[in-house]
Amino acid sequence: MPRFLHVADVHLGFDRYENAERTKDFFLAFQDALEKYAVREAVDFVVIAGDLFEHRHILPATLNQAQVCLDMLKEAGIPVLAIEGNHDNQPYGTKSSWLRYLADWEKLILLEPNEAATDGTELYDLWTPEMKTGGYIDLDCKGSQVRVLGSRWYGAAASQTIVQLAAAIELLPEGPQHTVMIFHHGLEGQIARYEGALRYQDLLPLKDAGVDYLALGHIHKHYTAEGWIFNPGSVEANSIAESQGQNPRGVYLVEIDERGINAQLKQDYYQRSILRLNLEVNKQQTLIDLEEAAREKVRAVAQQGKTKQAIVELRISGQLGFNRLDLNVRSLRQQLHRECEALIFLLKYDATGTEYETPLLAGDRAPTKSELELQVFEDLLAANVYYSQKAPELAKALIDMKDRVLNNQPVENIYEFVQQLLIEKSS
Repeated sequence: MPRFLHVADVHLGFDRYENAERTKDFFLAFQDALEKYAVREAVDFVVIAGDLFEHRHILPATLNQAQVCLDMLKEAGIPVLAIEGNHDNQPYGTKSSWLRYLADWEKLILLEPNEAATDGTELYDLWTPEMKTGGYIDLDCKGSQVRVLGSRWYGAAASQTIVQLAAAIELLPEGPQHTVMIFHHGLEGQIARYEGALRYQDLLPLKDAGVDYLALGHIHKHYTAEGWIFNPGSVEANSIAESQGQNPRGVYLVEIDERGINAQLKQDYYQRSILRLNLEVNKQQTLIDLEEAAREKVRAVAQQGKTKQAIVELRISGQLGFNRLDLNVRSLRQQLHRECEALIFLLKYDATGTEYETPLLAGDRAPTKSELELQVFEDLLAANVYYSQKAPELAKALIDMKDRVLNNQPVENIYEFVQQLLIEKSS
């Protein structure tokens, strides 16, 4: 009975947020998942369905992280079968990649179809330890066998290439009862705003060719389809949107026998805590009210110990009763970051200013210029929480001040008028 671990989208070397601890998270998550669900479970092999690395060109520290994890599996006698994803495939114009380097040093087995043929007749060669190349391998798994097929990152050509791959699979020598194929691409309908995803019928030629388990990667949340297509999601969240509450993900511990496939999603391994908070504001609140409400929102969860060394996002939405630019977003974010002791604190300021919806003056005649000016001033003032209660009086005062300026009154008189206006406003 073959047992294996299916992981995808490891993204070692992740460097967004410019935080070294965050980069280390991806290594720790991968290492812990392998320790718990490959080594301790004594699986027959591990499948990496693309994007082991975040970048095609990696730092020495990132390569070292990969080697530490792969060496752990090698010491346990567990082979690692991998393909390249869109993040770590060989750069354009070259014939190598860091995955090829790891394969040459026997850290993993890179399964790549042969690109020599156009009709599919020579796409798959048997992988051999002497050449360290090949498109498929037959593995002994404690009394049973499984055939594992590789692929490449095909991008927009994936649907057409699948037909060739399926034809090549059907031409292979008769082999084990169970067939696993590794493929880095997404299935449509799983996430919004994702162009280029494959339709289910695009993948059917692989099933018809004998693939029992299609090990996908690329989309960072777990999903299954029709009992033979499996995608575990990313090992660690690449963004706030990939938090477990929004897009559950993990690694698959898989068993295949005569009864079928048993793929269990495992999530109990090291992952950085992610917390998403929402604050809805209204136009009756002042700037001070908003800032205090934000502190209270963050303080409430910080007191429960949920924010310390976590990734925290506070999204402020709703309608403002003051100028949107009055809020110093950077200063507020820094204050909240210090107070909650998060590793990373993100502040999303999505609140909007008040809309002006006052209709034009009623009646058959067109409004005069003076009437329009007065209405515009009143609308602007009514939309601001600081002036809304006295909008009609202040609008008339602004018209008066405009007339004083146009009549070239002395500056001293205008300042005196404004000062008196502010006194009346505050009373």
